[in-house]
Amino acid sequence: MVGDGMLEERFFLRPTADQELVTPILVVGGSTAAYSATLGALHAGAQVCLVQPQLVLGGQFTAQGLPASDDGKLLTPYGLIPPEQRDPNQLRDSERFAVSRSQRQFRQCQRQHQPVNNQVIQNPGGSWVSHLSVTPTVASDCLNSAVQPYLEQGLLTLIPGSIPIQLLMEDEPRRITGIRFMDQQTQHRFMARAKITIEATDLGDLLELGNIPSRVGQESRSQTQEAVLPEDPRPECQQAITFCAVVERSSQVELPLPPPPGYDQAAWLQSRDFTDEFWIYQQDQWQRHSFYDPDGMFRYRRVYRSQDSDAVQPGDITVLNWATSPLGVEGGPPDPGAPLGCGNDYPFGCLLGVGPEERKKQVKRARDRTQAYIHYLQTQSHPELKPRGDLTWTADGIALELYIREARRGIALTTIRHEDVAAKFFPKQARARTFTDSVGIGQYHYLDVHPNQASGHVELGDGHEALPFTLPLSALIPIDTEGLILSAKSIGTTHITNAAYRMHPMEWAIGEAGGHLAAFALKQGMTVREVAQQPALGAQFQRHLTQQGIPIVWFNDVGHDDPDFAAIQVLTVTGILPIENQQTLNFMPEQPISQGRFVMALAKTWGWPLEAAARSRLDLPPAHLAATAVATLRKQGVSLDLLQFEPEQPMTCSQGAQIFEQLSLEGVWVDFATLSSSSETQTITHRIAARILWQLWISIAHS
Repeated sequence: MVGDGMLEERFFLRPTADQELVTPILVVGGSTAAYSATLGALHAGAQVCLVQPQLVLGGQFTAQGLPASDDGKLLTPYGLIPPEQRDPNQLRDSERFAVSRSQRQFRQCQRQHQPVNNQVIQNPGGSWVSHLSVTPTVASDCLNSAVQPYLEQGLLTLIPGSIPIQLLMEDEPRRITGIRFMDQQTQHRFMARAKITIEATDLGDLLELGNIPSRVGQESRSQTQEAVLPEDPRPECQQAITFCAVVERSSQVELPLPPPPGYDQAAWLQSRDFTDEFWIYQQDQWQRHSFYDPDGMFRYRRVYRSQDSDAVQPGDITVLNWATSPLGVEGGPPDPGAPLGCGNDYPFGCLLGVGPEERKKQVKRARDRTQAYIHYLQTQSHPELKPRGDLTWTADGIALELYIREARRGIALTTIRHEDVAAKFFPKQARARTFTDSVGIGQYHYLDVHPNQASGHVELGDGHEALPFTLPLSALIPIDTEGLILSAKSIGTTHITNAAYRMHPMEWAIGEAGGHLAAFALKQGMTVREVAQQPALGAQFQRHLTQQGIPIVWFNDVGHDDPDFAAIQVLTVTGILPIENQQTLNFMPEQPISQGRFVMALAKTWGWPLEAAARSRLDLPPAHLAATAVATLRKQGVSLDLLQFEPEQPMTCSQGAQIFEQLSLEGVWVDFATLSSSSETQTITHRIAARILWQLWISIAHS
């Protein structure tokens, strides 16, 4: 690395005209998910070829100029604790629970590479909307450092500056066998053949090129079964796009960027629409925030500060990435008709479902809008703003690529719907749907849709709030195409749910799961569809993920550094130790497990068919959850009648030992005495139960 976020030229491969490459795993795209998919597959021991449009790795964090991560509150040291109850002496390392080990390492690297006052702090940039922000070059350096060893070992082939132009397909079954690319600089065409291809472009380009079943924009109710949708699809209703820009508050007046052609003439370049302040309705009144206010636009996504302070100082650097806010509304209740002040979001067109020339036109207009916004700020109110092109690898501080919020979405084996994520569908619960085939977790409190100006966007009303959610493996598998894994924003979400799954930490999780999936399938000699559709194989894959420190179910008291992390995660998501209290995100590992819960988990771990409840000395009501487990164990020769069995009481080690003494353990090994306790009267905790059941589950799987 050369210190400016760029890899050295020696790490790139630039194919010659008509060259043909062969690779086990091909990752296509320059998104954040493309990077994490590559890293995930490498961590799993596979060889990978990554082909992307830019020299810079990382997508949102780098080329798209948005290194201020869109984190949910559960990624903060205080989690969901209200401000009035926060204790600075009891900060939590929430990243141990909310993101994978590799993503946490990336976040820690960014903090270490951008100290403030020579101190490593939680949020180096001090942005108020993001809980971790740094400059794009710092983010890039950290991304590069993680893959450089694989580049040096020849396990990663990195081809920059190239875009896909054709898919090679086989029929019956329909399968992708390779991609033809074009080098945008030399115009050379080359081929990459692969056993598995990962679609990780920011717009779902492979889906369009291969005519793979997909959707764009807002679907119809019949397409997704989301009750809030209208009867007709509205593909032109898409999220706005943005060219982010990086600017510094300089200590002197700077020469302004020139206005783009059409400034104050074209509808998308009207200076009267721009603003440097915003209003927010809080505490029953409108509050105005000026540009440099601690709660203003500059600090919104500030990515560099010279001092550990909320106050914006000369030398501080921010990312301009702003949509709209009401203006001139001081006093009175919220007025939905209040005039809007705009930033550099571009809602005037769409990129999906249009031809290449129309797409190019919209991209240029979006970039011009950001240039116009910078010119407006510099000439109307803030001549001291200095574009920092050295941080964006451009001359004018405007990002290399668009920040894209929505892609063409593949129709997958599972479509994640509004009803799977929104809080209104899970009353009095702490988490949204936990898919049994979960391969990742995410959290963003809000279904954050930036609508474009097309008419007919659905109003979510009380359905905007989202709970912590999971990523089903089956959402990565297209319904009719083999050899392909969906990733980035092209997985099986809808227009609505993409608004939560598109955020930085979740896109990383999506890519990472896909990379590991490709490597796992190749190692098993299976297709990715077989991994998704065979429960036993899917559970093995979940075991692999959790052993890599990847969470697949939401618990905020069992981190990926916990020795029992894999056991607790897999046993929970597979339903062996189902979530006991849906009103919290706690597993409560040190809490005693009840006798009823333990015997039910034991029956499920063994895989016995559950028997209908029968009368016995225990005299449990047939409807009791433990009744079927008792009947099932009895059929297997295990009697609980003499164990003082009380399903609601804690399970003791003595009782557990007596149960295991009655089991036929031929071919199965469980070191119950060591795993439980030397004290017969000691109760079995959820943690100890997980250890026992985990060893049993693994032993049965290999017997």
